[in-house]
Amino acid sequence: MLRRRTGKDKVPQPDSLVSGSNSEEARLRAEFGDAKVKQLILKPRSKRRNGFIFVLGGLFGIFIALFFANQSEVISLDSLMDLNLESLMDAIPQGIVSDVRQFSQHERATVSYDSFSVGLHLQSQGVQAKHPVVMIPGVISTGLESWGTGENSRQYFRRRLWGSWSMMRALVMDKAEWKNHVMLDRETGLDPPGIKLRAAQGFDATDFFITGYWIWNKILENLATIGYDPTNAFTAAYDWRLSYLNLEVRDKYFTRLKSYIETAVQVQGEKITLASHSMGSQVVLYFFKWVESEEHGKGGKDWVNKHIDSWVNISGCMLGAVKGLTAVLSGEMRDTAQLNAFAVYGLEKFLSKEERAEIFRAMPGISSMLPKGGEAVWGNATWAPDDQPGQTLSFGNLLNFHETNSSWTKRNLTTTESLQYLLDQSEDWYRNQVLGSYSHGVAHTRREVEANEKDPRTWLNPLESRLPYAPDMKIYCFYGVGKPTERSYFYQEETDPLVNLNVSMDTTITNGDGVDRGVLMGEGDGTVNLLSTGYMCAKGWRMKRYNPAGTKIKVFEMPHEPDRFSPRGGPNTGDHVDILGRASLNDLLLRVAGGKGDLIEETFVSNIREYADRVQIFDD
Repeated sequence: MLRRRTGKDKVPQPDSLVSGSNSEEARLRAEFGDAKVKQLILKPRSKRRNGFIFVLGGLFGIFIALFFANQSEVISLDSLMDLNLESLMDAIPQGIVSDVRQFSQHERATVSYDSFSVGLHLQSQGVQAKHPVVMIPGVISTGLESWGTGENSRQYFRRRLWGSWSMMRALVMDKAEWKNHVMLDRETGLDPPGIKLRAAQGFDATDFFITGYWIWNKILENLATIGYDPTNAFTAAYDWRLSYLNLEVRDKYFTRLKSYIETAVQVQGEKITLASHSMGSQVVLYFFKWVESEEHGKGGKDWVNKHIDSWVNISGCMLGAVKGLTAVLSGEMRDTAQLNAFAVYGLEKFLSKEERAEIFRAMPGISSMLPKGGEAVWGNATWAPDDQPGQTLSFGNLLNFHETNSSWTKRNLTTTESLQYLLDQSEDWYRNQVLGSYSHGVAHTRREVEANEKDPRTWLNPLESRLPYAPDMKIYCFYGVGKPTERSYFYQEETDPLVNLNVSMDTTITNGDGVDRGVLMGEGDGTVNLLSTGYMCAKGWRMKRYNPAGTKIKVFEMPHEPDRFSPRGGPNTGDHVDILGRASLNDLLLRVAGGKGDLIEETFVSNIREYADRVQIFDD
């Protein structure tokens, strides 16, 4: 944290030096030294620092809008200081970069902890590499690099246009061309003509999002301490923009994943530990159905049981996330709605909410996280399973419309109605992409589940499809709890005639009912709602309808207990992304990979079992 300067070490502002008297200058030279005073006089800093803050504010606004993971509090400049700013050298004066580097080093020294300590501790207890590990990352976190050789793409050849400072530079310097590259073809959901972006591969694809902002790196460090390396660990990175159908059509992703797993099992002589995060857990579900299918993977009903020892489901958005709907509806979420005025200006300057909605819609993979389960899971107009005693506004209405004038009114909409509203007011190409790729309902009987076996749209919806026939596989659900997570919203008519959106979030509403700038918060990990991370693990997969083989499920909830001096929350965070660096999460994952998962005791700290019993889905 920046130290507040007191009278003794207070450095005067440059304006006072320039306009001050000679005697004042002499006094300052005596107190602070010739070099420092000369620097202040000859190099006024106010404009330069304001320009620097503007650049950081703009880039940071873009960062949190695009990085689809909530940092509950509005992240300050301190958070960004953990990043390596080397790529901004050309744009930022050297003196400022030096100041930033010194501050960054001080901050890291304050909050750092031994990244290898968890693995070293387990190593001392005899835990060592046993099952080959395959890691499936979440949405946004995999880098995307350009492989196009067309005239407009050559300048970006093998540069990451997602997940690097090159992305930021391209977005600021050549936004139109950057958008052309990252947005998929609206009709096909595949590469636009002349454009070719592909997911980066290997550990480098997901260890850091941008230099200094780690994702899977701490897990990799701890895995290495007990004997893992590229021969027995693998990151199955994918292009998260694509629908799951097109992951196979364009990249043969599931075919390659199946082949790698089969080879690893044959070479290592041990079944696989799958470790997935966020959207990656939906990818795993889809893969299980794909690999069993006679029309697709052709692995047979027993393939998963033969090849997968355990599935570690980390913060899996199994039933979607409510913020997924607002992101594609109006390009907004709490991250953008509750920024301060300066950050909002920077964000809208570079990427308006209309542009953000356009980009999110042209990435069909993101729409896989629209809420699943409808009113049975998320509630109706007057009730929701996670409503609290005495709560004035029910979570059951996902969108609450504010009347702006006498001629425009909208009734409040449940999750089911909100999804239909999104599709009704969307262009045909987006509606076709969603309806052709995904299903959001509930199969209330075993017969309905069996009827969905040949419909790939249901394969990533755990309420419409079953787990694989794998009685020997173990499923571990590890996720954070106790971090406020957006649950419903207030909207209004979009009155700006220059904005091609029907509605926008009404950030003017803050009241005693818990609404803060148009957002009503509930329970979760800051990004994914507790009902999504917890319902299937606590109850859904304990029903025979969804788990006919009786695969064992074990839950371990982790309360959000952040270190207030750490921008990323420290070793006890429960944040959706930062949990990948949590000490206990690393400990649990290594124990499962090392064949000691059976010793983990199921742990609940939230009310998810109570909420699950209220969900309107019953065993048959």
